[in-house]
Amino acid sequence: MSAELMQGAVTSRDGTEIGYYKTGQGPAVVVMHGSMESATSHTLFAQELADEFTVYLPDRRGRGLSGPQKPDHGVRTEVEDLDAVLTAAGAERAFGISAGGAVVLEAARTLSSLKQIALYEPAIAADGAPHREWLARFDEEIARGDIAGAMVTSMFGFEMAPAFLKVMPRGLLRRATEKMMAKEERQAAPGSITMRQLAPTIHAEGTIVAELAGTFDAFGTVDADVLLLGGTKGLRGIGPGRDNLEKVLPNVRRIEYDGYDHGAASDPGGVNPTGKPEVVRRIAADVKAFFKQS
Repeated sequence: MSAELMQGAVTSRDGTEIGYYKTGQGPAVVVMHGSMESATSHTLFAQELADEFTVYLPDRRGRGLSGPQKPDHGVRTEVEDLDAVLTAAGAERAFGISAGGAVVLEAARTLSSLKQIALYEPAIAADGAPHREWLARFDEEIARGDIAGAMVTSMFGFEMAPAFLKVMPRGLLRRATEKMMAKEERQAAPGSITMRQLAPTIHAEGTIVAELAGTFDAFGTVDADVLLLGGTKGLRGIGPGRDNLEKVLPNVRRIEYDGYDHGAASDPGGVNPTGKPEVVRRIAADVKAFFKQS
């Protein structure tokens, strides 16, 4: 990243430290990353905004610069963490991806500080039940150190598995996942946050998705201007949610990108293994133009 990243931290309501990176100049924008990501998963996106906005990249709890998740971790906790960053930054704008997008949307419903929000495939599902059923198995696998198995469980739980993987033996998927994580660890730069390190945070993501599922009508009170983004190859389980949100949000503009998947807004690598910088730049350009409208 060509723009310099500075570190900072705030204290959330329950005393947990929330760390962030900051870059750029101008009005503040807070970027809330998605599942299996950390603050540095959106450095390219931040770079595209940095000439006109000061971009804050917080680590959500359990990652990098921030404190640990707690047993009662849920949407309210995440909104309080975001609120602490918004307040310190004096920010009226936020961009959220996946579960981070769901948090930003809930924050816009419950906080008065947000005036503009952009969301890439916010994880608001129609039905929360399927997103709770797999959590017990996931927790058992994490507890016994079977990270690869837990990753496979979450992949199916979040309906992220392509059709061809559904017919593969689970043991084969588990071994392939273990090899993938081992390869990532061998190639990771010093200080990188790996999939193995991020895996335990998935429980909270499942809880957030289940907690907010089916709550579309509640967002009819959101006063903020909303840019609702998604891709035609995004997650099936939350795709219909954008249709519902478009109907209920009072001030919304929607863009659907042909051929983009759920990780398209993230830096290439990690959850966006086939990503291209030009794709991130296109999404960032649309978000930047939206934030400049005020």
